[in-house]
Amino acid sequence: MADCIICQIVEGKIPSKKVYEDDELVAILDVNGANPGHCFVIPKQHFPIMEQVPDNIIAKAFSVANKISISIFDELKAQGTNLFVANGIPAGQKVAHFMINVVPRYEGDIVNMTWKPRQLSEEEMSAVELKIKEHSENIGGFSVSSKPKSLDSKKIESISSEEDEDNYLMKSLTRIP
Repeated sequence: MADCIICQIVEGKIPSKKVYEDDELVAILDVNGANPGHCFVIPKQHFPIMEQVPDNIIAKAFSVANKISISIFDELKAQGTNLFVANGIPAGQKVAHFMINVVPRYEGDIVNMTWKPRQLSEEEMSAVELKIKEHSENIGGFSVSSKPKSLDSKKIESISSEEDEDNYLMKSLTRIP
């Protein structure tokens, strides 16, 4: 889309600092980021909101966002990351092009991503639950799964000592609070 600033970045008409690129996605540093290393993971094809993005691109984009988060932990020594999507104007979306924000976080940083909790009545909760549940049953791809198995910390330690130190999956297990 010609007037989309993100599309112009993707097309190289506006300079950017790319940290990742393939045929479908690009990840760039945010010039006005919340913290150094704040990135956007962006589909190259123009999709204004998440609902319009094909599932395979959503899956790939979140996989790339996860890998960038790992790099931010390892290389920028971040203590946490926020991954979020501002989906629609009321949600804070400023540009009509879907993107995933990957924000490095540090203890004491001034990034504020909190909100005042809103306590719903049992009646409100039940009404919302019913609406979402009824609609999501018709979407497809939703399935009831068994409870995930808990991780045995001794088993993780024995595996991690046997595995290569650079294994990002094992490193990520050490970040589990």
